[in-house]
Amino acid sequence: MGQKMKKKNKKISYRKNLKKGKRVNELIYQWEVTPQLKQRSSLMLLNYDGKVDVHDLLQSIPEASLRESNSYGQITFDNTNNALIYGDNIAVLKHFMNDPKVNGKVKLVYIDPPFSTRQIFRRGSNRTATISASDNDEIAYIDHLAGAEFLEFLRQRIILIRELLSDDGSIYVHIDSKMEHYLKVLMDEIFGREHFINDITRIKCNPKNFSRKGYGNIKDTILFYSKTNQYIWNEPHQEMTEEEINRLFPKIDKNGRRYTTTPLHAPGETKNGATGKEWNGLFPPHGRHWRISPKELTRLEKSGLIEWSSSGNPRKKIFADEVLSRGKKIQDVWELKDPQYPTYPTEKNLDLIKRIIEASSNPGDIIMDCFAGSGTTLMAAELLKRKWIGIDNSKIAISTAIKKIKEISNVSSFTLFSCNEKKRQ
Repeated sequence: MGQKMKKKNKKISYRKNLKKGKRVNELIYQWEVTPQLKQRSSLMLLNYDGKVDVHDLLQSIPEASLRESNSYGQITFDNTNNALIYGDNIAVLKHFMNDPKVNGKVKLVYIDPPFSTRQIFRRGSNRTATISASDNDEIAYIDHLAGAEFLEFLRQRIILIRELLSDDGSIYVHIDSKMEHYLKVLMDEIFGREHFINDITRIKCNPKNFSRKGYGNIKDTILFYSKTNQYIWNEPHQEMTEEEINRLFPKIDKNGRRYTTTPLHAPGETKNGATGKEWNGLFPPHGRHWRISPKELTRLEKSGLIEWSSSGNPRKKIFADEVLSRGKKIQDVWELKDPQYPTYPTEKNLDLIKRIIEASSNPGDIIMDCFAGSGTTLMAAELLKRKWIGIDNSKIAISTAIKKIKEISNVSSFTLFSCNEKKRQ
């Protein structure tokens, strides 16, 4: 009884501590007492040394303000939401939690954080690849965190990112095979397993012939989560090659149209619905149900869109020209390799980022990348008519991003800010 009363008083004290306009305090309260979040955490937790309680995390992040350093164009950040910010991203993310122009307005976050490689990444004029290195090159950034320290570094930032996302927003996190499985558990904890959409395998380079006791590594992973079930989704498609057309549509009808067929029943029985009922003297096979209602099956047959297999099963005709008009559905393995001559270490493929932005946002939406690096995300957002916010604590990253964005013709105005942190007493 005493413990229950103590817990209840804790909730009340949180509620009393909520201040107008202070999203940070509100998050502390919600994270501690919202039943959905409590249930989520009880399903899957990753425990490790140094994992900070959300209440302590938010209190420990120093307050920060943004100071305008330079402006490119006539329109300010207040009107465009286009901003490049030099500073510690966790301080900037917390700052935006109290900014009504940003908090809850970000539709998409893509981040390509350090991969816990314990390497020094440099930039030089004669570089041929990210792995090339010279002691004379400038240090772009140092990837020094590992293990639990690295996971907690990402977890803290992803917690804040989740709060900045709109209810129809989503996040893509680029990571490699060494840490992806640990990060997947953390993402489940923060966003909920029910909001995990995909882990995308990205072919990043050509096959390697390094001598090692193991398979060659040519891929990394992108974890895709939504904030809620009502997330933005624009179905992405891509063109088909002639070889794919001939392979996937091997049949030709009397009019010379290429086509294939697909079953009209699917696994699982329907006991009470229309898809479990008789059609044309047939019931669906045992343990299966019709994919569409008997009424729709009749319409397809009258339209000449059903072909009967040798075993007497109806199959729907799918014509190649109809698929070609919209392209084939993109799957979860992408062969989009990084630039051979990067302008910044670990620079990512522009088409990779454009695909993500087009699928999970609409023109005019705010896109955020708080590990902006070379500025590829910001460039892709600009080209696709989105608003954008980029954050990085590397001066080389900031200068690279500015140069890249300014090369776009008719580029939107954007402002460079520096983050000023105020240390706590």
